[in-house]
Amino acid sequence: MSKFKKKKTGELPAISTASLPDIVFMLLFFFMVATVMRENTLLIKNTLPFADQLEKLDKKDLVMYIYAGQPSERFQGQYGTESRIQLNDKFADVKDIAAFIAAERASKREELVPFLTTALKVDKDANMGLVGDIKQELRKVNALKINYTTKKGDVSEN
Repeated sequence: MSKFKKKKTGELPAISTASLPDIVFMLLFFFMVATVMRENTLLIKNTLPFADQLEKLDKKDLVMYIYAGQPSERFQGQYGTESRIQLNDKFADVKDIAAFIAAERASKREELVPFLTTALKVDKDANMGLVGDIKQELRKVNALKINYTTKKGDVSEN
């Protein structure tokens, strides 16, 4: 007869959940760091033109974006194929630009308002008359710092 008897119940021991909160917080932290928040959903086609002399903007939080181009395919039935303006996440007319600039200025601290830049992200196939109208409206509201957003590359590649 043996002194030691083996239990033959066949049950598995319980899984330790002591490290589960650590794993959950590690995954949460990873996704918080790795996720990029998109500011605007593009409703237009926005193939930027190429330029060979570029300057990088330093403070992107002081930039107001105005998009211009043809509506994307899912919106062409509703808005047509003529170039349109997009402010934030909606289509707009040229007359809406003044209110957009005023709202952007109001959302910033007063000492930062002189440093605000208006960035035009215009599709390379957009109507330049529309760009001229946008610039005229920006002059009316004294938003004179304008940046044209482009891709880096040789103009002849286009």
